[in-house]
Amino acid sequence: MSHVSGDQITIAHGDAVATIATVGAALREHAVGGRDVVVPFGADEIAPAYHGMVLAPWPNRLRDGRYAFGGRDLQVPLSEPGRGVALHGLVCWDRWEVAESTSSSVTLALDLPASPGYPFQLSLATSYSLAADGLTITTTARNTGAEPLPYGVGFHPWFAPGGTPLDECTLQLDAASRVTVDERLLPASEIPVDGDYDLREARSLRGVAFDDAWVDPILDADRRSWARLGWADGTSVGIWADSEATAWQVCTGDEVPGVRRAGVAIEPMSCIADAFRTGERLVTLDPGTSHTLAWGITLG
Repeated sequence: MSHVSGDQITIAHGDAVATIATVGAALREHAVGGRDVVVPFGADEIAPAYHGMVLAPWPNRLRDGRYAFGGRDLQVPLSEPGRGVALHGLVCWDRWEVAESTSSSVTLALDLPASPGYPFQLSLATSYSLAADGLTITTTARNTGAEPLPYGVGFHPWFAPGGTPLDECTLQLDAASRVTVDERLLPASEIPVDGDYDLREARSLRGVAFDDAWVDPILDADRRSWARLGWADGTSVGIWADSEATAWQVCTGDEVPGVRRAGVAIEPMSCIADAFRTGERLVTLDPGTSHTLAWGITLG
């Protein structure tokens, strides 16, 4: 009998362990030294709030599920009907196939079928690899069809608060601007960070509720931007993303039933919400071309 979340692949390196579920290529568990780094969910549980899933061919919300591309007006199903949007793409509830596996790494692959709302041929591969420097996740998308296609990708890990309430944690994020939203949580404007939204230095999460995006990431010498979740005991969970991640989403889950402040989603993304409509930071893949985004998790 298969599990609700699909087949389970466990990888390890030293005292670090991760379990990947094939539905959504999801990071279902990740612990170091017996401590949860991400909020886990059960093998026979539907991921509560997109926990650990790959989000493609768009992350976040698409207004009315409608967009135009290549001279066609297209409509995808509304997966968040209360807000009238299509949320988090098309691949997160698909069962990916294991393409390669070792004791410390696994690669999952998916050929997304063409559909009326996304009539393109897109192949995806996501690898998870544990090493001395932590867990690295790499997703490559390739256009295997005969026409250009629109593409964006994001990831939805929920990070554990280290055994204390989330209010005892701090958050730091390398980004210079934030995205304001309308009542449907769709982008309204981009403005410089300020107040509680200025996370360039670590800030307490006490009493702070986020479901927001940041842009203009600040890159280090390795062309990575970073988020850092500080636990109460001084441990730091570092989340890095390469320069293809042009945005970050942070959600404390205050308005998410069943996960309210149980952890914090810190999500590297190639684009923000509604990119299929606005074209902002949207990737256009020509036939035969590919796009890769890498990100990772360290504990120290």
